Amino acid sequence: MTDDLKLMVEAAMEAGQIARARRRGGLEVQSKAGGSPVTDGDLAVNAFLTERLRKARPDYGWLSEETADDPARLARARIFVVDPVDGTVAYIKGLPWWTVALAVVEHGEPVAAVVHAPDLDETYTAIRGKGAWLNGEAITASRTERLAGAAILADPALLARPIWRHPWPELRLERRNSIAYRLALVGAGVFDAAISLGPKWDWDVVAGTLIATEGGAFVSDHGGRPLHFNRPVPQQASLICATPGLYPLILGQCGPIALTDPNDGIP
Repeated sequence: MTDDLKLMVEAAMEAGQIARARRRGGLEVQSKAGGSPVTDGDLAVNAFLTERLRKARPDYGWLSEETADDPARLARARIFVVDPVDGTVAYIKGLPWWTVALAVVEHGEPVAAVVHAPDLDETYTAIRGKGAWLNGEAITASRTERLAGAAILADPALLARPIWRHPWPELRLERRNSIAYRLALVGAGVFDAAISLGPKWDWDVVAGTLIATEGGAFVSDHGGRPLHFNRPVPQQASLICATPGLYPLILGQCGPIALTDPNDGIP
């Protein structure tokens, strides 16, 4: 995977430059089906990554937020999973919490990943079984074991809803637009957990999942099921990422929540 990681790091760095240059020139913003925004910067980055990565690895499948899904990916042993700009709202507003997120998935599991935050000069990388790094330095998840006072990336309104098994203790809650970046921050020990309910697209979470788990964090859906990628519907039911000490406590909070995996019932 070293060659794939090198390829993706170089591509992500150049993609970040393209995105920033587009923003300096003034972005054209449109709304996709469902209301989420997409810019000409997102599309320019996607076009660049498609050319760079697919030309280098023509035998790999392809899954990207900004490319029409091709079911042929399901028959490929390895695929690229790409989010050209994860956190488009932050990108539009000039906030730094957007990333270029790339991963190679092999037989449903991420094996190499990059989450590059151009405005922060932060590049998170990981190789399955080898570890995770920030700008070349090894990272590790925190050792936090108590919910009270934990630093968690989550929407305060979500945690205030009456859907949890017990009221949450006082927490340090913050938000970051890019889901991939949230996972990387937990893997790096900057935050202790990230919680988000509702379906999550593979391109939002796959790169960050490998970085978080290689950093020593646990990642699953709210029911404790491991995330499996490159399925017919490229979505996960929800997202829980936490230090080993907090992970079982957060799953305990999720007891009464009933959410459906988008791939349930699909053969």
